[in-house]
Order: sequence, then structure tokens, then C-alpha cells
Amino acid sequence: MQVVRLADAKAYEAPGHFGCRTLRLQGFDASGAKAFHVGLSHFLPAGGCEHSSSPIEKVYVVTEGEVTIVTDAGEATLGPYDSIHLAPDEARSIENRTNRPASMLTILPHPPPEP
Repeated sequence: MQVVRLADAKAYEAPGHFGCRTLRLQGFDASGAKAFHVGLSHFLPAGGCEHSSSPIEKVYVVTEGEVTIVTDAGEATLGPYDSIHLAPDEARSIENRTNRPASMLTILPHPPPEP
């Protein structure tokens, strides 16, 4: 068992994010999780993430506030405990269109090892 307390979670840089603070809760340097990592993102009003894609699938779970996920197929606004799955290579952007902060868990598999 490996507990990571929020008070001990380390910040990390998430590429393309703005108006955002990201914390690693599990995986990589936070714990021994080998197959996935879990992050917690706090988005300020007008904060978000640029439109981009990556070859790994993602799951987002909003815990507080509201964020809008924009994909090439449309958009979805998520509130507390709403979640979304994004397929590998599915481009998305994240927008906090409100005047209140929003928080979201991010669950992603670790990238495959390079050959």
C-alpha cells in the first residue's frame, strides 16, 4: 500500500496548459503505480489546455466547478463527478469558461517504453 497525501503531492508541468496548477497523485515519481498515473489539475477562470492530441487514452473526472472539453466532434461541459473518456489520438482542449476555479482528476496510462 502506498498513500500519497495531497499535502505531499508534487507539482508538475503539463504541456500546453495555462492558468492551471497540476499535481501528481499517483504514478511516475509519486508512487509505484506502473500502468497509469493520476493527476489533479486546478484551473483558474479562463484557464485550460490548448487543443492537442496524444497517442494515449485519457479519463477526466471533474471534482469541483465546471470545465468544457472541446474535441473535433463537439464539446461537453462537465460538472462535479461527471467524467469523460478520450480515445488515443483524439484531439481535445480544456476550458474553464466560468468565474470560479475548477478541479479535475486526470487518469492516463503510462506511455509505452521507447524501444
